[in-house]
Amino acid sequence: MDWLLDPFALGFQQRALVGGALAALMTSVVGTWLVLRGMSFFGDAFVHGVVPGIAAAVVLDINPVIGAAVAAVVMVLAIEAVHRQTVLSEDTSIGLLFVGMLALGVVIISRLDTYSGSLTSILFGDALGVTATDLIWQAGLTLIVIVVTIALYRPLLALSFNAEKAELLGMKPKRAHAALLVLIAAAVIGSYQSVGTLLVFGLLVGPPATASLLARTVPRMMVYAAIIGLFSVWLGLTISYHLGTAGSATMALVPIVLFFIVMAVTRLAPRRLPQEAAHA
Repeated sequence: MDWLLDPFALGFQQRALVGGALAALMTSVVGTWLVLRGMSFFGDAFVHGVVPGIAAAVVLDINPVIGAAVAAVVMVLAIEAVHRQTVLSEDTSIGLLFVGMLALGVVIISRLDTYSGSLTSILFGDALGVTATDLIWQAGLTLIVIVVTIALYRPLLALSFNAEKAELLGMKPKRAHAALLVLIAAAVIGSYQSVGTLLVFGLLVGPPATASLLARTVPRMMVYAAIIGLFSVWLGLTISYHLGTAGSATMALVPIVLFFIVMAVTRLAPRRLPQEAAHA
């Protein structure tokens, strides 16, 4: 029992658990839409796109949320501009901005004397450094993500499967897409402190991808993803405490490992059933 309780005996460890749990809830809900729409690469690029905004906020000593929000808007507008003004595919524009925004963030943060520490915190998070104030605005963003998802469930669902049909049904897919971008930004901004901008992608895609192997409906997929995300945070922090590994990285790694375990089990199970039936 001590093995399970010791990692969360102190206040900062408990805040790390709560912060990670809130991040898992946000990313699991938003990540479900990304997985359903096949937008994982876009989500990854978007995660990196907020780096210069957070870096600029650190340099200017303003709220990182403001910087991340501005960077997210710039990222989206830049992707649309490249895609509309050139013959390049959307994937190409995303790839260009993926690297460019990340590099810009590193250049900005390199101006600080505490370059290494600040860069590490932004890119890889600081789960054990989450404060009570961080938890308050994290909880606010989590509530916003859940409420917006419930309110726009039908348009987002229609958009996930067929944008043209959603248009015919009057679901306004462009507005739903814009809302999804806001949800992605909120989830990334609300999670970077706990998991880091680079590693948040593990929680954004890992739990929903794993849930997609188990669930047959979207609501159930979201619930499974949230459960997997919460379990990943708890197990990641527990393993991190006992093995001395980086907490944020371990939290991000667990859902990826779980995906391959579940994939192996679900693929092997159907093969075993006919064999067992034959022997019976």
